[in-house]
Amino acid sequence: MRLLMTFGAVAVLAGCMQDLGPTGDMLARDAAKGVVNNAVQARFPGVDARPLTDCIIDNASSSEIVQIAQGAVVGANEATTDLIVQIAQRPDTVRCTVNNSFGINL
Repeated sequence: MRLLMTFGAVAVLAGCMQDLGPTGDMLARDAAKGVVNNAVQARFPGVDARPLTDCIIDNASSSEIVQIAQGAVVGANEATTDLIVQIAQRPDTVRCTVNNSFGINL
């Protein structure tokens, strides 16, 4: 039953992005931002997660955003957290985070 629900959630998110164009992309991005924000706050309590969250979302591919957004529907798992960490470690994401957090333009 849970597998069926997961498959349904994946289909809905993927369908939203393809069928609704920019609206679907915005819905998936918003859902993914919530998941990323929670993951960042869990790893770094007391830190403003928004700059890092925005940079992770901005440097994720569409398929990665859908995968992360699934965590909002079915709950984030270790694979979701690993993906968020991988995106956070990309040079463009690190550069974006430094720029957003400290106002330094690298």
